[in-house]
Amino acid sequence: QVQLVESGGGLVQSGGSLRLSCTTSRSFFSIYPGGWYRQAQGKQRELVATITSGGSTNYADSVKGRFTISKNNGKNTVYLQMYSLKPEDTAVYYCHVRIDGNDYWGQGTQVIVFS
Repeated sequence: QVQLVESGGGLVQSGGSLRLSCTTSRSFFSIYPGGWYRQAQGKQRELVATITSGGSTNYADSVKGRFTISKNNGKNTVYLQMYSLKPEDTAVYYCHVRIDGNDYWGQGTQVIVFS
C-alpha cells in the first residue's frame, strides 16, 4: 500500500517561507518520480515541482526561483522549500508519486499566505 503523509503547511505572511515534507513508508522516491501539486479554491490542481529518482527537478514558471524541491532517500521524504511566498500561493498542496503508471496522492496540506 502506498501512503504519502504531508506536513508543514500553515499560515504565513506574504514574503515568508515554509517547508513542506512528504514521507512514505517505503523508498518510493529513490525509484520513482515524485512531486508537489497544489489546488487553490475554485481552481484545478496544478503542478508545482517534480523531482526524478536521479534528482533532476522541474518547476512551474510561477514558482521558479522561489521554491526548491529536494529529497532524502534515506528518510523516504520529499521536501518543498518555499520562499518569498505570495498570497497567490495559497492552496492545498499535495504530494504525488507515480508508480508503474499509477498516481498516488497525499491527503494535502493547507498553505495560506496573507498580505
